[in-house]
Amino acid sequence: MKWTDIHYIAEELADRHAEIDPSQIRFTQLRDLVLALPDFDDDPDHCGERILEAIQQAWINEMV
Repeated sequence: MKWTDIHYIAEELADRHAEIDPSQIRFTQLRDLVLALPDFDDDPDHCGERILEAIQQAWINEMV
């Protein structure tokens, strides 16, 4: 899984962290959660605010 797999990442986060409200998470926390996903295998430095915003929004949509 790479940073560009936004919807897959959001699905995994929703499944693994149902107790977290994605609209309240800080980007630093979100980045750490993504990096901790077992199937995630991408360079941590290739992540920026736009990618984290997209992941956060996809995660919010997944929770609806």
